[in-house]
Amino acid sequence: MSAGGGLRFLARAGRTLDSPQKGLGQGVVRGLTLDNPAGWLTGEDSVSFSRDRAMKISTVNRCVEVLSNSMAVLPIYIMNEDTKQRLADHRLGAVLWGRANEAMTSFDYQKLMMCNELLRGNAYAWIYRDRASGAPKELIPLPPDYVTVQVDPAGHIWYQFLHPQTGNRTMLRPEDVLHYKAYSEDGIEGISVLRRAALTLDTARAAQQYENSTWQRGGQPSGILTTDSDLGNAKLCRTLPDGTKEELDPKEELRKSWEKVHSGPGNAFRVAVLDLGLKYQPISMTNTDAQFVESNEVRVADVCRFFGMPLHLAYAGKQSFESNEQNGIEFVNYTLLAYETQWGQEDSYKLLLPGERVQRLRIKRELKVFLRGDTAAQTARYRTMHEIGAYSVDEIRALDDMGAVPGGTARYASLNYVPLEVWEELSRQRAGAENRTQKGEDNG
Repeated sequence: MSAGGGLRFLARAGRTLDSPQKGLGQGVVRGLTLDNPAGWLTGEDSVSFSRDRAMKISTVNRCVEVLSNSMAVLPIYIMNEDTKQRLADHRLGAVLWGRANEAMTSFDYQKLMMCNELLRGNAYAWIYRDRASGAPKELIPLPPDYVTVQVDPAGHIWYQFLHPQTGNRTMLRPEDVLHYKAYSEDGIEGISVLRRAALTLDTARAAQQYENSTWQRGGQPSGILTTDSDLGNAKLCRTLPDGTKEELDPKEELRKSWEKVHSGPGNAFRVAVLDLGLKYQPISMTNTDAQFVESNEVRVADVCRFFGMPLHLAYAGKQSFESNEQNGIEFVNYTLLAYETQWGQEDSYKLLLPGERVQRLRIKRELKVFLRGDTAAQTARYRTMHEIGAYSVDEIRALDDMGAVPGGTARYASLNYVPLEVWEELSRQRAGAENRTQKGEDNG
């Protein structure tokens, strides 16, 4: 089939890649799922709106950007586990490191899948296969809101696709759906970071709103209007359109009048004119008194912990080259490695054909792109690997995206270090050579 067939198939079916409209999917019987944790959220419990709110928090936005971009830039390769040989001309290359589908590059596809896993807990992609060979032709991301994981009476997993317009359901076989899941309590469906961090994110959003409202008031806190007069005995009325009289609360009207003149960014620092014995007494509460800066640092650290993100990548914490370099290594080892392992196992099982898996072929991602270090450290490593015969010149050049050179495939090693089993023989040979040289010098 021609490229783009998967997207055209979805288009003919009326398939869209947008979020589901309100009301779609109501009444659908879900399969084996987790208990609804909507109660974890405070206030509004809309999941979709929760994602929108969370992404407006700068730390969440940064964590999602870093993680999704990091997974998207990782080079993908297919390797034989027995020989450690990389297959550069494998048929999956067009999908894995070319274009995932007609609309998306490999980067766009990987980034979207990572965002879905982080923000929705599950990332799904339909594998559009060639009918004759069964080989994957395209990878079509499926919005998680339209996919339901179900288990049949025999214990087999199916993926139910809900049509966004007609409401028709289609059952997809598990071998035709890539499923990357976040933290899971049943191994079948994932729980998004936003649900697990709901309380922390809700607190961060409330603090953000407080800070915003503070600056909208010109950075000035609220205060108290006082007067020696008894406002309780004052009588205020207004005439309604129908001619009737409505009695007003004088205190409430005075508060509205003051806020109308002195609240909002356009009214900040306006000179107040007080009459009738009114006095304004500000409440001496500032951001410093509330330890706003300190609490903000704690919130940033809390969010980063949920995402497994070093503080320096979120532009927070103390900046030190040595510590940041070590934190970057830990980010690869303890955060990215887990995602790379999960994705690699899922890809290998569902994208490679059974015969290829028997041949020990595996799909992997190159994490070393984040572990190269600075130029000096990288040069020292290359020199060491070349001197012990682990790398040839061409292999070193390939790591820096440079081409081969004449004689670059040869490997060299020093004779200063030899295996112990041949050490005695080499010692005799070297001693014999030295004796012959010495005799030659004496005769000369």
